[in-house]
Amino acid sequence: MAIGVSARAAIFPDSLKNYQKGAVKTILTPDTALLNEYGLDAVEQAAYHDGPKPFNATAWRFHDTTGAMAFFESVRPAGAKPDKITNLAVRTSDGVIFAYANYVFEITGNLPAPDVFTELYDHLPKLEQSPLPALLGNLPPDGLIPNSQRYIVGPVSLDHFDPKIAPSVAAFHLGTEAITGKYQTRKGLLTLGIFDFPTPNLARDRIQEFQKIPGAIAKRAGPLVAVTVDPPDADAAERVLSEVHYETNITLNEQVPVNDTIPKIKFILNVFIFSGLLIVLCLVAGLAYGGFRVLMRKMNRGEDPDAMITLHLGK
Repeated sequence: MAIGVSARAAIFPDSLKNYQKGAVKTILTPDTALLNEYGLDAVEQAAYHDGPKPFNATAWRFHDTTGAMAFFESVRPAGAKPDKITNLAVRTSDGVIFAYANYVFEITGNLPAPDVFTELYDHLPKLEQSPLPALLGNLPPDGLIPNSQRYIVGPVSLDHFDPKIAPSVAAFHLGTEAITGKYQTRKGLLTLGIFDFPTPNLARDRIQEFQKIPGAIAKRAGPLVAVTVDPPDADAAERVLSEVHYETNITLNEQVPVNDTIPKIKFILNVFIFSGLLIVLCLVAGLAYGGFRVLMRKMNRGEDPDAMITLHLGK
């Protein structure tokens, strides 16, 4: 795959199990604008050798998992088959391409054993593992062409994958993200875009702008706006749009009934216990003080040291 960026970064470790890393190479790409929009942070390519089973590895690191996922979708070949290395992985004619967290890897040559990848993951610098966008699961599966999904985060990716829609309509300044996919119909390919807005109210406002696009058919579902422009088959477009749904998960916090009789009884018992302890403490203190006075009187031979002094003054 001839894609990359003119940059170097220490991503791969010097060794992986029995493999030793060879010289690091610089990768060049003509499409730096798309990679920058996806948040490319670093890239490295290296060859690993282990006797007769060498392999070449290329890694792209992005700022977050969304950028890595978007880049993975944009570079996987149309004829690639799903692979189980990660949740986002395909097998190509000469190796595998897969995303892991905020990284995208391409391995060509002899595919190493799974424990090699496990050791690689443990050595990855600046690993970011935030959840993937929920929007990934909103494209209707019926009729969707495999590997045609593309993720949109800004004007550059929109121009690449759904150019009939203007960036001002998508309103990326609101935090909009989108996903597109191609569908096979009897009259040709249909491109469906689903735009995710922060709130349903924003989606309700923006759908009016989508409907102004010549040849556009749009539908709103919650904060989502699904749109296809100039579909070759209007009936097929309506069927695909009807499959776009938005499910809201609502959590209801119910107040648990509390029996307040038991706490009251415990409080009264605690009052009695405290009162009893206080009485016992007073008795002990009184006895101790009385005993001390008796002891002091005996030590003074019957004279009370605290007795009142009387002058016996007569008239």
